[in-house]
Amino acid sequence: MINSRNGGIKIDNGTVSGYQQLENNTRIYLYMKPDITPLQEGILENKQINSFIKEAKGNDACAVLHFPKGTKTVNLYYGISFISVEQARKNMERELTEADLNTILKKGREIWNKALRTIQVEDNNEENKRVLYTSFYRVFERPVCISEDGRYFSAFDGKIHEDKGKPFYTDDWIWDTYRAAHPLRLLIDEKTETNIIDSYLRMAEQMGNMWMPTFPEITGDSRRMNSNHAVATIADAATKGLNFNLEKAYEACRKGIEEKTLAPWSDAKAGWIDEFYKINGYIPALQEGEQEIDKNVHPFEKRQAIAVTLGTAYDQWCLSQIARILGKNKEADYYSKCAYNYRNVYNSQTGFFHPKDQKGKWITPFDYRYSGGQGARNYYGENNGWIYRWDVPHNIEDLISLMGGKEKFISNLDQMFLEPLGKSKFEFYAQLPDHTGNVGQFSMANEPSLHIPYLYNYAGQPWKTQKLIRTLLKTWFRNDLMGIPGDEDGGGMSAFVVFSSLGFYPVTPGFPAYNIGSPLFSKTKVKLSNGKIFEIEAQGVSEENKYIQSANLNGQKWNKPWFSHD
Repeated sequence: MINSRNGGIKIDNGTVSGYQQLENNTRIYLYMKPDITPLQEGILENKQINSFIKEAKGNDACAVLHFPKGTKTVNLYYGISFISVEQARKNMERELTEADLNTILKKGREIWNKALRTIQVEDNNEENKRVLYTSFYRVFERPVCISEDGRYFSAFDGKIHEDKGKPFYTDDWIWDTYRAAHPLRLLIDEKTETNIIDSYLRMAEQMGNMWMPTFPEITGDSRRMNSNHAVATIADAATKGLNFNLEKAYEACRKGIEEKTLAPWSDAKAGWIDEFYKINGYIPALQEGEQEIDKNVHPFEKRQAIAVTLGTAYDQWCLSQIARILGKNKEADYYSKCAYNYRNVYNSQTGFFHPKDQKGKWITPFDYRYSGGQGARNYYGENNGWIYRWDVPHNIEDLISLMGGKEKFISNLDQMFLEPLGKSKFEFYAQLPDHTGNVGQFSMANEPSLHIPYLYNYAGQPWKTQKLIRTLLKTWFRNDLMGIPGDEDGGGMSAFVVFSSLGFYPVTPGFPAYNIGSPLFSKTKVKLSNGKIFEIEAQGVSEENKYIQSANLNGQKWNKPWFSHD
């Protein structure tokens, strides 16, 4: 029985073909055939098989294949396509050249083993290995290549294009993946990362506005979440030496930030909020009971005033890095100045990033755990003020200064992992359902938290980073049914596990360096994109021996809690 949901379906001598209609004029086409001729075939009508009808359209159109009594096994061979039924047939014939299922499974296993062997570890802890390779496997989840025999359907303009030898990728949850998934792929597979960036640029061109996508899916750019963090992926690739059209990428990033509204979940042109940000350097929040005046603001997603202010300051820092590489020094200076806009919403009395209205008045009264409504979206985004307190990845040193120095910075970090929920867990998660995997107010289950455990490195206490990373990995990423604390988010969460298990992490995409954590394995080999092998040896490492006593890098004594990409 094949149910097309909203679409069309057709039967012809046991072969089933059809399509499912998705959003934005996007279709998934199907071609399928069994290895046994059915005894009866037809369209389901009133719970009966109508053998006189071979085609149906609309919601719940359904085909039925009825096989002879006594049939024990039926092998169904199928292909899918975003181009046509005929292309789906070609895809099936190309990919399923072997009729034997075991042979197909063997080939699939070989493909996956080749990919996963990029990272090789030696250790007696089999559980840690399983978690590492399961996580690494998940990193490959997205984005997906939808090129089919040199062509692809693009929902970004509704047309079929020739890919000209460059595979087209989409379905990339950039808000999640720019943080660790893209840096990990860049480290081990520059070719694919370059093709993904090239796909971004084609999307921007095809949409007609040359705006860099923010959340590209099979059905086009959904513009989900907040900010424009594809610029971080571009800056990271540029500062690490990838070869692509950086000039075009810069323009797409700049236009996406300057010409598109900063209002979350919107693809509208810049409006009132955006003009306010350019003049005042922050997104204004609404006072209690104040009515929304910007039509670009999503009724559920709200303004997310602090999240967008901090996120855009980081995005503009990324723009400054790219502009500097391109020799656009005037623009680089401008965006470098904008990168300090987080200061405009820092409340020195409380030590938090605090929303204020268009008149510059703080929103009061205020609770950094619960203010902001559902998902704290009036001010933050899915997480509360405790998480966004640390959302300045491009200038941790200045954040330390704002908080009054390293000692106070450390104290604030410590308190985050101790701060109680303040209400029952039922009330907390009813309002903040994405703020899970809690250790105090820290949330291991959502991407804005991923860099936070590494911040102790910046304030002279790397041992706390080492201890915390080990605790978080052991608590929240296990080899059991509860082995991941929140959404996978297209590999975004698992990339954190991979990096942290290896012993380092990219706190600031766009800056070519990695923070050191605490490696889990006695020996690790990572095959880099340039063909070289990056080896990590942790002598005497164990569950108890988690603290790094001394380190050497390329044979030289190393006393810093970070190392460069070079």
